[in-house]
Amino acid sequence: MASCEIVVAWAIVALVFAGSTNGDHGWDYAHATFYGDMQGGATMMGACGYGNLFDQGYGLETTALSTALFNDGATCGACYQIRCIDSQWCKQGAGSIRVTATNFCPPDYTKPDTEGAWCNPPQKHFDLSMPMFLEIAEYRGGIVPVRYRRVKCRKQGGIKFELKGNPYWLLVLVYNVGGVGQVTNVKIKGSNTDWIQMSRNWGQNWQTGVRLDGQSLSFQVTTSDGRMLQSDNVAQSNWGFYQVYEGKNFH
Repeated sequence: MASCEIVVAWAIVALVFAGSTNGDHGWDYAHATFYGDMQGGATMMGACGYGNLFDQGYGLETTALSTALFNDGATCGACYQIRCIDSQWCKQGAGSIRVTATNFCPPDYTKPDTEGAWCNPPQKHFDLSMPMFLEIAEYRGGIVPVRYRRVKCRKQGGIKFELKGNPYWLLVLVYNVGGVGQVTNVKIKGSNTDWIQMSRNWGQNWQTGVRLDGQSLSFQVTTSDGRMLQSDNVAQSNWGFYQVYEGKNFH
C-alpha cells in the first residue's frame, strides 16, 4: 500500500513539473537594454547591411544582438520573441514582443560585465529599439532580464534582392526573408550560366565576381532550417544596380 502511494505521489510531482515547464519550452535567458530614441534613427544602417528599416519592412520592431548571438552576422534576419521577467521594471500584463535581428551590439572589453558591458561574450543580450523596450519594461529600468526564443518571421511580400556593385563585382543584399529568416546560403544564376555559389561579404550581403550584366537573374536562398527556395527570373536582362527585385518567400 505504501509503495503504491509513493508511486502515485511521484506521478503527481511529475505532472506538476511538466505543467510548469511546458509553457517555457524552447525559451532561454538573456538581458535586454535599448538604444536610440522613439523615432529609431540610430537603429538604421546597422551591421547586418540593411538600410532604411522602414522602407525595407522592418520598422522599429528590431534588435541588435550581442556577440554570443550575432554569430559574425550569420544570425541577421532571425526573429525572436522576448518577454520581460523577474524585475520590478517589467510592465505588468505586457506579454511579449517580436523583433528581427538587424544590428550588432559590440562588446566593450574596457569594462567588466557588471559595469555596463552587457554585450561582452559570453553574455546573451538584446539591445532593442526604444519603442520595443518600452513595450515590455519601464524606461527607468534601463536593463531587464528576459526570456527569449526563436520564432518564425512574419513578412509581407517576397524576399527582396537589392543589387549593388559594378559589372565586375555584384553585391546582393537579401532581406524581408520569411520563415526562420536567417539566410545561410545564396546562389545566383544568369540566363547564360549554371548556378553560381555566392559568398557572404558582411551581414546579409552576398557577393560574386562573375559578370552577369545583360542576363536575367535567378536566386536560390537557403535558410538555417535547411529549406531552400528558388526564385526564377527575378530580375530581367535589363536589371540595374541599386534597384530592388522581389522573389518568392518562405511561409
